[in-house]
This record gives sequence, C-alpha cells and structure tokens, in this order.
Amino acid sequence: MATLNQLRRDHANMARLLHVLSLRHKALTQGERPDFHLIREVVDYILDYMTGFIRPLERLHSEHLLGEGAEADTVSRQLSEDYQALNTRLKMLSDNLDMILMDAVVPMERFADDFKAYLDAHHAYLRAEREHLFPFFRKHLSEKEQKRLLQTLPKGTQANLSRLREDYPQLYAEFKEAPSPFD
Repeated sequence: MATLNQLRRDHANMARLLHVLSLRHKALTQGERPDFHLIREVVDYILDYMTGFIRPLERLHSEHLLGEGAEADTVSRQLSEDYQALNTRLKMLSDNLDMILMDAVVPMERFADDFKAYLDAHHAYLRAEREHLFPFFRKHLSEKEQKRLLQTLPKGTQANLSRLREDYPQLYAEFKEAPSPFD
C-alpha cells in the first residue's frame, strides 16, 4: 500500500524532527542557549507540513467516517480537536521564537515550558495517528482514494528536508540518528 508507506515515512520523519527539537529543549533546560535559528527552521517546516498535509488528511479521514457510528465520530472529533490544540501550541511556539530572534525579552523558563508542552502534544498526536489513522487507512481506503491522498502531499516536503540538510548539517546528522517510531 504505497500511500500508507508514504504516511509511515512522513510520520517517522516527523518523529525524528521532534527528537531533534527535544535535544534542543534538553539543552535549554540545562542552561545552554540552543540555536534558535535552527529551531525556527524546524518549526517552519512543521507548520508548512501540518497546513499542507495533515489538515487535508484529517478532512479525508472525517469524510470517510461520516455516518459510520458514534465511535467513529468520537475518534474523528478527537483527532480534529487534538490537531487544533497542537496547531495552537505550535503557533505559540513560533510566535515566541519570533520574539526571541528579534531580541525581545522572553522568559526562558516560560519558553521552555511552552516548548515542552508542544513536544508532548505532538508526540501524543503521532501516537493517535498510529493507533487510529493508520488502521483506518489500511481498512477503509480504496486504491483510488489512496492516489487522491498522495496528490494532497505537499510537493516541497523532500525539498524542504534537503534545504534543512544543506543549511544545518548538524541537524541532518541528528535527524538521521534519531530513532524511528517503527523500529
């Protein structure tokens, strides 16, 4: 199933990026000043990915679950609410990064707490995808629907990863070493 394999690869890449961000968070909590420009690049990548792919993916999931019963509606609603909460946390993190990069005073303890809350929320969302979204696609999507889903993938995803690799070789090395959720 090509679509599911692509989803799994993208999911694994996101988990690896979150691992890289977790390393930056750990450095921050240990009193070090992480590379906020690198964090900004990763956050921008995630924002673009979520807008360009996760939102359409959720829409497709919800469309297919309409009328499937109360349990399906509950799962769909929960994923949607989790996505909205995650997106809100990510945008707040992005705004805080903007402030830091403009040399505005941002309490690092508050930033570290917000950063951790975002990382926890995104890890929980990835877990929900593995537990609910992937089984749904395996069970319910036809070949035609899988192809439609592939067409919703952002075209620049691999190019953006390549740009991150070129601009931040250390990031890419950490990204490649990060554990995959499917290993």
